[in-house]
Amino acid sequence: MHRYRSHNCGELRAADVDTDVRLSGWLHNRRDLGGILFIDLRDHYGLVQLVARPGTPANEVLGSLTKETVVRIDGKVSARGAENVNPDLPTGEIEIEVTEVEVLGAAEQIPFTINAEDGVNEEKRLEYRFLDLRRERMHRNIMLRTAVISAIRHKMVALGFNEMATPILSATSPEGARDFLVPSRLHAGRFYALPQAPQQFKQLLMIAGFDRYFQIAPCFRDEDARADRSPGEFYQLDIEMSFVEQEDVFQPVEKLMTELFTEFGDGRTVTSPFPRIPFREAMLKYGSDKPDLRAELELVDVSDVFAASGFKAFAGKHVRALAVPGTADQPRKFFDQLGEFAVAQGAKGLAWIRVGEGHALSGPIAKFLTDDDVKALVAALDLKPGHAVFFGAGEFDEVSKIMGAVRVEAAKRAGHFVENEFRFCWIVDFPMFERDADTGKIEFSHNPFSMPQGGLEALETKDPLDILAWQYDIVCNGTELSSGAIRNHEPDVMYKAFAIAGYDKETVESEFGGMLRAFKFGAPPHGGIAPGVDRIVMLLADEPNIRETIAFPLNGNAQDLLMGAPSEVDEARLKELHLSIRTGPAKPTPYKPTK
Repeated sequence: MHRYRSHNCGELRAADVDTDVRLSGWLHNRRDLGGILFIDLRDHYGLVQLVARPGTPANEVLGSLTKETVVRIDGKVSARGAENVNPDLPTGEIEIEVTEVEVLGAAEQIPFTINAEDGVNEEKRLEYRFLDLRRERMHRNIMLRTAVISAIRHKMVALGFNEMATPILSATSPEGARDFLVPSRLHAGRFYALPQAPQQFKQLLMIAGFDRYFQIAPCFRDEDARADRSPGEFYQLDIEMSFVEQEDVFQPVEKLMTELFTEFGDGRTVTSPFPRIPFREAMLKYGSDKPDLRAELELVDVSDVFAASGFKAFAGKHVRALAVPGTADQPRKFFDQLGEFAVAQGAKGLAWIRVGEGHALSGPIAKFLTDDDVKALVAALDLKPGHAVFFGAGEFDEVSKIMGAVRVEAAKRAGHFVENEFRFCWIVDFPMFERDADTGKIEFSHNPFSMPQGGLEALETKDPLDILAWQYDIVCNGTELSSGAIRNHEPDVMYKAFAIAGYDKETVESEFGGMLRAFKFGAPPHGGIAPGVDRIVMLLADEPNIRETIAFPLNGNAQDLLMGAPSEVDEARLKELHLSIRTGPAKPTPYKPTK
């Protein structure tokens, strides 16, 4: 018999009764029923129940061990009585009568419970992540991640893509976040940058003639954590294709996502084809460029209705309305709670009306609306008896943010929200440029390597803020999985686009010399996208926090509490890297969980 096991803990069944077996694993749980010990033994594959009778050596040993001790046991498989069968456990028809026990790895008293989700704080969980990963939910999430990545690789190859690796040590690049810098020992005062994305390299692969590339790519960005963004590092499915237009990129990605979310979605359906929604339309209808389409309500711009209205509270403001069918008869509490929700999003309040028979209006602002206002609202919102209408007024971006959140919350509260579905969409026609709110300067709104719609002519003749780009996002259930673009592969267009964003020719050549050189030697039209693997798994696992799908994540303050990173470096190492510390080691930032 094998030194440690003849079977794993998840494979024994009724057909194995009377078989002599050897198992190894962790002591998951223990129950003492009148001196008879029942032990749950756990390994990677599952759980199996052990029985140790009173007076046996096995009973004495197993009764003295702490939970999570690693043991090897010998025993015989026996059938459970019909009343003791556990239908929720694959091994629930059998148990193991233990004859011999060997301790392989003793365990100290564990700092939190493994066999139950007991609300231990995240900081403690990350400090003892190797224990946290033993929990059933975390183990399941990590194995889901493994299976998803394996499936992605197989599906991408089947779609005609070739997996290739790109460098980790490279040059800094303006991708929109801070770089992690690595000092060079051989070149004093110079630094490598860890890639925020393999953007330039994957484009260079297209210029080199490889046509269809993909990679499960590690990316590094020195940015703050959010529930759907892990600080420090993340993984993305990096994709690039040659001789393509926008729809040519959409087709394989849409097929991949449909298959992936169907296969691993635990019975949830995937709606397809994915709708294409222009950015400005998304902001008007949903208040967001990452709309949750499970909420089957839409916002309507009614600014024109109130432009000449006598209702001074809305005069001269951008006004967005949300009509919610079947809610006019809801109690006042429904309206008050939705108003409190809007205030929590930053609103000063939430105006509303009820629509009765004959379009008679009631509610706090009904008395301020003229007959003309009512007629205009009925037409704009297609109002019917039973509707309630909620209004937000203010600056465009502010109203979009608040009413976008109200749209989803109202849909959930009023029964207009579809559960158990993955609803994807493509957001298209993003602005090429935007104005920085603080400096007033024109800057890139998305990827600086994108092709402007209309090419060089658009850059030379249009207001920069009116230029659209061949840029797109893929969104699922209100979560942005990725941005992508058809790339700018023409040097003249690149120079002009960067000039509008404030980069002179010398800076562009200094920062992107490799790309420009490549463009001058025959570059094909190309485009791509890079869906986030961590976010894909987060959606499939139905987890609200991305760190629950990563084996060893940093905490919300970008610290590795298990390994103690970031850490100090001794003076000899600093000298070797031509570095000195100007202000001394930074004090650790108190940990605050991300909401």
